[in-house]
Amino acid sequence: MLSKPKISRKKGFFKMAYRIIPETKSRFLKIKCPGCGNDQIVFSKASSGIKCLVCSKELASSTGGKLIVKAKEFKELSS
Repeated sequence: MLSKPKISRKKGFFKMAYRIIPETKSRFLKIKCPGCGNDQIVFSKASSGIKCLVCSKELASSTGGKLIVKAKEFKELSS
């Protein structure tokens, strides 16, 4: 994604500079609990383990960076 150009003047001519804005690598995930079928939306880089809100079964565990998803059905949500 490109930002708006900045116009700078150097020795009588115009120079347009574009900056590239990096996109994030983290996403939101929709995880389905294998025990009760409850859908839950979680962040892909959560700092703590994720448990089901209905049956308290562990759906994902944290490694400090990315989640390790233990549920079999999950979907990445687009922004």
